Amino acid sequence: MDLEGGVRGECDEDPPALAPPLLRLQPLQLLEVKARGRFGCVWKAQMSSEHVAVKIFPVQNKDSWVNETDIFVTPGMKHDNILKFITAEKRGNHLEEELWIITEFHERGSLSDFLKGNVVSWSELCHISESMARGLAFLHEDVNIKGEGAKPAIAHRDFKSKNVMLRSDLTAVIGDFGLAVRFAPGEPPGETHGQVGTWRYMAPEVLEGAINFQRDSFLRIDMYALGLVLWELLSRCRAAGPVDEYLLPFEQEVGPHPALEELQEVVVHKKMRPSLKELWLKHSGLAQVCETVEECWDHDAEARLSAGCVEERISQVRRLTAGTGPPTSDPHGPLVPMLTNLDPKSPVCEDREL
Repeated sequence: MDLEGGVRGECDEDPPALAPPLLRLQPLQLLEVKARGRFGCVWKAQMSSEHVAVKIFPVQNKDSWVNETDIFVTPGMKHDNILKFITAEKRGNHLEEELWIITEFHERGSLSDFLKGNVVSWSELCHISESMARGLAFLHEDVNIKGEGAKPAIAHRDFKSKNVMLRSDLTAVIGDFGLAVRFAPGEPPGETHGQVGTWRYMAPEVLEGAINFQRDSFLRIDMYALGLVLWELLSRCRAAGPVDEYLLPFEQEVGPHPALEELQEVVVHKKMRPSLKELWLKHSGLAQVCETVEECWDHDAEARLSAGCVEERISQVRRLTAGTGPPTSDPHGPLVPMLTNLDPKSPVCEDREL
């Protein structure tokens, strides 16, 4: 779904058996293309009585199809904030073969597309942010799922607003696992490349080619990208007053199609980040989100927050702002006391750091 520069990993294996034969026999009609990118395209389709999303990979992008399918069928990989997988299959003959992944369909599309055409209220920002962080926290966790076995920690490695879908009620669901990597306890992650993903969202250590190939290092790379996505939400929130036109992270600094070298200069050498406006800091709730954003995109990877901590912080600030301040019709939203118990060492975040 993305059109920006990036690098895909490599994989030569076929995925495991995917769907019961009866599911594959269901009639499916492609209706319209919803997104195009380097991997192929995403269609809105009709399957029986419901709409589904069909992601179609050309055969030369088989590695991404295999990897994404493997991640989707990982035991325990079912969660309210992870895109619901239906099946994956090969279509067509050998010369014109296509590789399909079929998932649930969300009419609102990606968070990026939504923010281009819409502004969000304070409560909507909290809901999207909290559900997005909850999905990423689940992805990053080693958990034992009753009846399904152990789910390993998974690093997304291409986290961005284009890969976050929105349900009709603005609940966030995370998708696009073509670059994701699993970390089973006691096992190495297998062969993987360091500098992959979308350049604009790459953490400084990735842009520099200086990452440590350990589980926590990969999870911290996702957290840097989460900070940028939270900034995108802040930039389109009307709670503190006038809202500017939607821009991608660093679009103001390096334009819409930056070269890798430009981002290395801005992010690694100058240590720049998208600007946090004074207006945001005057709204108590937004000020707390700004503080969280800064701790997510910290240049020191080990200082970054965990996804679970971000979820807890947003949840707490949302609860403390609920029902306070002026009526919700006020464009500036609630004015609340500054919150003082949201640092990484507080009870909210203990046992949540990476």
